[in-house]
Amino acid sequence: MTTQQRLVETLRSKGLLPPDWRDAVASVDRALFIPEVIEEGDFSTDPESWLRAVYSDAPVVTQVNDGKSTPEGAFRLFTSSSSMPSVMLEMLGLLDVREGQRVLEIGTGTGYNAAWLSHRLGENNVTSVEVDEAVWSTAVENLKRAGFHPTTILGNGRDGHHRGAPYDRIICTCTMREVPPAWWEQCPIGRIVTPWGSSFFSGSYATLDVMNGKAQGSFSGYPAFMWDRTQRGGAGRIPDIYHGEEGEKGSTDIAPQNVVQDDPAFFTGLSLTDAWYRWCDADDDSGEATLWFFADDRKSWATVEYVPGAETYEVEQYGPRALWDEVRKAFLDWHALGKPERSRFGLTVDGDGQWVWLDDPHNVMANRRLE
Repeated sequence: MTTQQRLVETLRSKGLLPPDWRDAVASVDRALFIPEVIEEGDFSTDPESWLRAVYSDAPVVTQVNDGKSTPEGAFRLFTSSSSMPSVMLEMLGLLDVREGQRVLEIGTGTGYNAAWLSHRLGENNVTSVEVDEAVWSTAVENLKRAGFHPTTILGNGRDGHHRGAPYDRIICTCTMREVPPAWWEQCPIGRIVTPWGSSFFSGSYATLDVMNGKAQGSFSGYPAFMWDRTQRGGAGRIPDIYHGEEGEKGSTDIAPQNVVQDDPAFFTGLSLTDAWYRWCDADDDSGEATLWFFADDRKSWATVEYVPGAETYEVEQYGPRALWDEVRKAFLDWHALGKPERSRFGLTVDGDGQWVWLDDPHNVMANRRLE
């Protein structure tokens, strides 16, 4: 049964369909927001595969490499999608929107989320901003076809949409490094929900309540959203960055898999904001693996070689930065703090910047100034 009802039943059986959103999910046909050719299938040649992808609780990629031509074999960066419906509902649950409230959405994408919001709140209470002109124009057509006409703006979501302010809620559908001042200025008493992080770890929602010129809240969840296009994190294929250079050799007694677990990786990402990692298992059945680290500017890299049962692990570092040393220091600092879980950290944002704190807003762990 590859129909809208299948999607509703899938979400309901998982216990992921809140009563407040049931009617919107059931009434808005996801197929109206998905192009006929997607990564998972082509409607004209294989309609069944296309329908299975559309009506499953899974993301559907709708754009690669910002819509630019991608040569065969080149790195494919996913740059727009229809998010996993259960993840959309998770974010909307954090948003805690109520009837009559006005919502600003950052990142229109396909328009599917804006349609849910329009169905629930009324299209006059929904404004959505999209930076990509092709994505924006397609979303407008998708929304019209589904019978919705919210305010849709082509522009930089970091600026919000001042003419429509004030808003009661702001929801962002791309990962942010900072919460822009325009957002809490345009939502002076309300709530902001956004994926938040750094190149090293971007798997958190920040849920911030806004009052008296300040947004403050906590981290949760495990989102995997595309980046704000003005501040993307590093990405790519290893052969595109590493060309056989030899770095400085060393060793460590820290098992490499330990530093990329969620809690220590979150903490490391507070200071190491401009580097990313990739875990690569060996092609054989040895259980060995290499943990790679790359600076966003591609000038520095590091590796740690994992061997099962070993007590020390080979390290190699190349470039102007010793990336493993930076990761090691952050990991040891996290240990010295008692290995705090991510749920103990919070975020405060005001006109002077943003601060991540541990347990208490005065216990600052990291400080990023907003430009």
